[in-house]
Amino acid sequence: MVAFESPNVETPEGIKTNMSENLKEKTPVIENKWVYLAIPIVAIALAELMIYSGRRLQGMEIHALVLLGLSFSIIYIKNKDIQKTYQSFLLLPILRLVDFSMPLFYEEKLYNLIFIYCLLAIPVSIAAISQEFTPAQLGITSKKIGIYIPLSIFMGFLLGVGEYIIVGKNPLIQDLSILNLINLTIIMVFLVSPIEEMIFRSILQTRLEIVLGGREALIITSILFGLMHSGYGSIYEIFYITLVGAVIGYLFYGTRSLPLVALIHGFMNVFFFGILPLLL
Repeated sequence: MVAFESPNVETPEGIKTNMSENLKEKTPVIENKWVYLAIPIVAIALAELMIYSGRRLQGMEIHALVLLGLSFSIIYIKNKDIQKTYQSFLLLPILRLVDFSMPLFYEEKLYNLIFIYCLLAIPVSIAAISQEFTPAQLGITSKKIGIYIPLSIFMGFLLGVGEYIIVGKNPLIQDLSILNLINLTIIMVFLVSPIEEMIFRSILQTRLEIVLGGREALIITSILFGLMHSGYGSIYEIFYITLVGAVIGYLFYGTRSLPLVALIHGFMNVFFFGILPLLL
């Protein structure tokens, strides 16, 4: 079990450094930081609740206002930590607006995800660079990948079963042919989940850890992760995905491995959007 202490990172010289503590030493005290953080959190939550209630247009309008507000705030706010925190929050309205406004290029929604997430890769990459995190802080590592692959398949199956029980059938492929399964796995495991986990875990959670601490960062990130699944119109789905976000975020906090959480997330999608609804 991983305690909420700063994760240890092995340096090339073999010396363990406390990453979060080192970051906090560089972070000045931020006055009224909860006021600064509450505004985008509440606004994003309100937009997603609008979408949950069926008012998608109003939800998108709020997201657009959040996007504009955070963009202008980054220009005028002088505190660098708030600037970078707002930059990490910016990725959530971008994710939602791109998802809802992208035209359909294919009848199958699965292949439209390629355009959505390839486009999202641009602002996510810019944000990751601008945050000035090291690869270790972003979780970019191949360490223990041989152990993480079978673990992620097992956890992805369990989490996918839970979502299937709550949401029901929602397949993105027509049948369980080898070609369909390969396409689904490639898109989910190597495109969708890495981008989403980079947004929520590598960038947002890591930035909030610096500003607030590990526990608070995990709670806020998990809640926002759950709310960003409001499109299903199920309160049970929001609560369940919030729990899933907490599990994945906890694993990221303890292992600092983006591949682990991306694989778990990706295989969860493979089971939920493909194998389970068509097999059962």
